[in-house]
Amino acid sequence: MTKPLTATELRANLYRVLDEVAATGVPREIKRGDRILLILPATPPQRKLEDLPKREVLGCPIDELIETSWEEHWQPD
Repeated sequence: MTKPLTATELRANLYRVLDEVAATGVPREIKRGDRILLILPATPPQRKLEDLPKREVLGCPIDELIETSWEEHWQPD
């Protein structure tokens, strides 16, 4: 999390902070006296598939996997 905002900083940037929390789902801490308060969404933001990072799960390009033949390793029962 980022550094807690003071109440004065929150007041000056209220709509920006609310939009940021709503878009990212990341809570924001607000320092009020000696207490820390949180602004967080009641429901998590909807993520789009195209926004997710692409990961190389298989360890090889998909074209190489498609062209792989298991015939030499396969033995019928």
